[in-house]
Amino acid sequence: MSTVETAQDQPHGELTVRLVAMPSDTNANGDIFGGWVLSQMDLACGIAASERAKGRVATIAVDAMTFIRPVKVGDVLCVYTSLDHVGRTSMKIHVEAWARRFHTHEREKVTDAHFTFVAIDESGRPRPVPPES
Repeated sequence: MSTVETAQDQPHGELTVRLVAMPSDTNANGDIFGGWVLSQMDLACGIAASERAKGRVATIAVDAMTFIRPVKVGDVLCVYTSLDHVGRTSMKIHVEAWARRFHTHEREKVTDAHFTFVAIDESGRPRPVPPES
């Protein structure tokens, strides 16, 4: 990281998931499989959504996902989430994935997206998101 960082050089949101990319998560090119990164982002958003909804949630959409840089074996994937909007039964969450590189420890944004979740009841039907307490 440089000594002078801009807002673009910093993650937005709360650190929600952090884990090491392993060899079993690679694609045929030896990079970490994009589906693995997407899965970690979905897990992080699910944590943020279920905390806000105070219960069960389900992913209903992923919008505008952009893969910026590859993730390599040994990188630490850090996933940040921020709640963009709360509707009656749904929530839109912005998510960013950053890699702390294995050898250099430099941090780079690798992807971002918007996920939409719906709060669900025990039967899997939409339910209202409770007001913030």
